[in-house]
Amino acid sequence: MRRSIVIFSSVLLLLLLAVGVTVSASPEAQSGPTTYTVVYGDTLFRISLRFNTTIQALASANNISNVNLIFAGQTLIISGGGGTGTPPPTGTGVPSNYVVVPGDTLGILARRFGTTIQAIASANNITNINLIFVGQRLTIPGGTGGTPPPGGTPPPTGGTPIPPPPGGFATGGQVFSFSYPDQMRGAGMTWAKSQVRYNQGDSPSVAQGAISAADNRGFNSLLSIVGNPAQLAANPTQYYQDFATFLGGVAALNPDAIEVWNEMNIDREWPAGQISGANYTQMLSAAYQAIKAANPNVLVISGAPAPTGFFGGCTVNGCDDNLFIRQMRDAGAANFMDCVGIHYNEGIVPPNQRSGDPRGNSSHYSRYFFGMTDLYGSTFPGKQLCFTEIGYLSPEGYGPLPAGFEWAASTSAQEQADWLAQAVTLARQTGRVRLFIVWNIDSTLYGADPQAGFAIVRPNNTCLACITIGAASQ
Repeated sequence: MRRSIVIFSSVLLLLLLAVGVTVSASPEAQSGPTTYTVVYGDTLFRISLRFNTTIQALASANNISNVNLIFAGQTLIISGGGGTGTPPPTGTGVPSNYVVVPGDTLGILARRFGTTIQAIASANNITNINLIFVGQRLTIPGGTGGTPPPGGTPPPTGGTPIPPPPGGFATGGQVFSFSYPDQMRGAGMTWAKSQVRYNQGDSPSVAQGAISAADNRGFNSLLSIVGNPAQLAANPTQYYQDFATFLGGVAALNPDAIEVWNEMNIDREWPAGQISGANYTQMLSAAYQAIKAANPNVLVISGAPAPTGFFGGCTVNGCDDNLFIRQMRDAGAANFMDCVGIHYNEGIVPPNQRSGDPRGNSSHYSRYFFGMTDLYGSTFPGKQLCFTEIGYLSPEGYGPLPAGFEWAASTSAQEQADWLAQAVTLARQTGRVRLFIVWNIDSTLYGADPQAGFAIVRPNNTCLACITIGAASQ
């Protein structure tokens, strides 16, 4: 619903988090140099923390002129420093402990340690092999491998960013014209979200354009697929099945993720009188099974409700999202999603604040970034969170906001950029957020729904947020 963009940085950064460590020396305190092989997601900053040294020392020891640019497979000399990081355990034939880091999946860990997904899942009582969390301590049963394999991908030419590993924290943006891919890359974004509207009888091929647009520009594709509320109202049971069949067909086209519906707790997107988390879960159940049957690699995200306390409960015309997601939980929705969809788009204070919103009802959870993550995380404690919309509204460059949006009148484009960058940092630090999709990149619509005021690409084609988000993603 809301989008904004920033000036493209001149250097494309490697912004992804590390998924493993490979060292050539023993994990004792180092008195002399050792070597380290860069893996996906590494930055000099993170390596310096791991080995208790400095960015400058690493750059000097390895003749690195651009401290923002290193490559998977590159061998670095680690001189001095007493830190050793936490090397992954080796395949010694006996169980070892391992702490999950951003980017890990059971498939990655199984390959690294010469074991199998099933063996790790069994040793740790994991029922959903697609779901592990940052900070989770795993027992790695004895495998066949020796030391973990080095990051063997050769350095790309031209400083092209390396794609993120599956399952790790990643950022992206919702696109309309998709006119600013370079600015998105400069911000460290690797995902592009588009919305697809389904009507009964549509062929899944209607989604091909959005998938190809992302693929051709080197982005992972997230499709938010929404249907027709009037058709749904006529025969919900049949519609659930038709919609699921359509989503299965879309999944076969190989998108990277599908969000099942959008803001289904309000009557703009769901039939009045039928709005409930239990009804939505029936749809989600059918959709999840159809998607996974067609393509088990597609990430399934539950539709994100509109964050609101407007209804004061649940009424014919809508339901506050805190109650709606509890209804989903009670109906078993956790069994039919890989990630919980969440929206946050009405903030007028920095995301690190938990109080102090100057509007009325300032204690309401939806006013605050942490209010939303705490609510959704506690409602679905076994699931990761996917922000499929997160944005800050600024009228700068557009003029007065329309009725109903006056609350954002004082927010500047610089605040928008700074707050988004802070939110990226905080989201990553939670260890619970998998996707951070900025609402939005490039909308030019500024009317009753001031989408352009959320866009990070501002009217003069500058993108302050691209710079700030890019810096926060290092």
